[in-house]
Amino acid sequence: MDDPLPPTLRVHLDEYSEYLTLGRARSINTVRAYLKDAESLLGHLITTAETAELDALDLRVLRSWLAQQARSGAARTSMARRTSSARTLTAWLTRTDRIDSDPALRLASPKARRALPAVLKQSQAAEALAWAEVGAAELDPVALRDRTIVELLYATGIRVGELCGLDVDDVDTDRRLVRVTGKGDKQRSAPYGSPAAAALDMWMSHGRPALATERTGSALLVGRRGGRLDPRQARTAVHEVLESVPGAPDMGPHGLRHSAATHLLEGGADLRIVQELLGHSSLATTQIYTHVSVDRLRAVHDRAHPRA
Repeated sequence: MDDPLPPTLRVHLDEYSEYLTLGRARSINTVRAYLKDAESLLGHLITTAETAELDALDLRVLRSWLAQQARSGAARTSMARRTSSARTLTAWLTRTDRIDSDPALRLASPKARRALPAVLKQSQAAEALAWAEVGAAELDPVALRDRTIVELLYATGIRVGELCGLDVDDVDTDRRLVRVTGKGDKQRSAPYGSPAAAALDMWMSHGRPALATERTGSALLVGRRGGRLDPRQARTAVHEVLESVPGAPDMGPHGLRHSAATHLLEGGADLRIVQELLGHSSLATTQIYTHVSVDRLRAVHDRAHPRA
C-alpha cells in the first residue's frame, strides 16, 4: 500500500514518534493515537494547501482539519484530544526549528463534557467478588486467575495496563502492596486487603504453575497459553464476572477502578489519598468521583426524604 505522505514528511513523523516515546515517555497507545492524528493533519495540509512544505501549516489549516474531523462525527472528547495532539505536534515542530512559529497558540480547544462514570454499588461489588470466589473453588487455573484479576482491580484501583504489567516481584505479600508503573513511567505503591491476598495466594499456589510456560518469564498474571496477560483477556474476565450479578452495569476493568475510587470516598478516604492511589497527576481528575458520590447522595435523598 502506498504511503499517503511523501518521504520528506515521513522523516519528520519518524522523529516525532521517537520524541513521544523517549522524550515524553508516552504509552504505546498514546503514541499510536498522536501519530495517527499527525499523519491525518499533514495529509490534510497537502490537500488544503497543495504543498508538502511545513511552513504552510498555519492556523487556517489546523481549523480546517478540526472542522473536517467534526463533520466526520468525532465526539467532543475526541475533538479535545485531537486539538491537544495538534498542539503537541506544532510545539515540537517549532521547538526543533522545523517551522518558524507555533500556529496552534491561538487554537481554541473544545471543552469535553465529563460524564459521571458508571460504578457498582458496594453490594454489587461484594456479590461479584463472591461469585468469582465460588468460580475458583474447584481450583481451575483460569478461574483462579480471573478471581485474582477482579480482586486486585477492585482492591487497588489500578489501571488494566498496570495490572497486566505486574511482575511477581512487584507484589509485597508481607505488607500487602503492589508496586505499579503508571503513566510517564511513574511508580507508586497500592495496598490491597485480605480477600485479594487470599486470591493471590491461591493463584500463585495452584493457578500460575498450571499455566506458566517458557513464555511466562516474570509476569504475575498469564494467559491460557502462558504469555503475559493481555488487557483484552482481563476485560473479558471482568465482563463475565459482572454478568453474574443482577442489575450490575456492564463495565470493564476501568469500571472497577471507578468503583474502587467512589467506594473509598464514600468510606471517608481523603481525596488526596485517593489521588495518590489512582496515580492521578491532577487532583481535578480525582474530583470527578466526589461528583459521583454527591449524585448518589441526591438520589437517596430524593427517594427517602419526605420533603425531597
